[in-house]
Amino acid sequence: MKALIVEDKAYIRKGLLNLLDLVDTEVQVIGECESVKEALIVSNTCKPELVFLDINLTDGTAFDFLEQVKNITFKIIFITAHEEYALKALKIGAVDYLLKPVDIDELQNALKKLNNLPIILQKEQIQSAKNLWNDPGSKLILSLQESFQVIDLNELVFCESDKGYTTFHLNNGKKHLASKSLKEFEAQLNNASFTRPHRSFMVNLKFIDKYDKSGVIHLKNGKKIPVSSRKKDHFLNQFLNWDKS
Repeated sequence: MKALIVEDKAYIRKGLLNLLDLVDTEVQVIGECESVKEALIVSNTCKPELVFLDINLTDGTAFDFLEQVKNITFKIIFITAHEEYALKALKIGAVDYLLKPVDIDELQNALKKLNNLPIILQKEQIQSAKNLWNDPGSKLILSLQESFQVIDLNELVFCESDKGYTTFHLNNGKKHLASKSLKEFEAQLNNASFTRPHRSFMVNLKFIDKYDKSGVIHLKNGKKIPVSSRKKDHFLNQFLNWDKS
């Protein structure tokens, strides 16, 4: 079975390749991609039968990729750091999901299911799953030292990460400090209104007042957020094409 790995982290791709070498399987990896753009080119050209698909890619999400595939003739095993999102993914007809870091036993169990599940992915299912990820009214629950704090993502202005901690800045001026890195929240914040212009910041697009071409975001509350040179093109693409309706 020809397989494609679509994952934005090189070490995850390498780890999965190593595990596939250890597993007694006929899966042949024909390519590795880290972006929606690359995945589209390779999948349309090489016609894989199986795709190991990460949720968040360098230039979009797994659902952006699936929406643009001309004809879905491959089966999918999702790769994700968040189990709750993987369960949603299964509703669109994925074979299974693998939680990061990928475990060899879970990989073997997923591969055993390949022959038992037909390809039933429809465009309507993809859009439905994408809407689950992009739900603008969704909530985030933070586990704080003495409580569980509900965060309305519509009122979340930006997040700031520092030394493994993340501060959530709300529109009402309140702040909540969580003892997890921003990376651990990224999948939950990765909807149509959020962008990550810098490794230390996640910003709600609706609270941006302006962007200086020198590389600085000005928020409506007066806060200034830097845009890293590596993320500038991706940020501008999101910012300039964001549906503000």
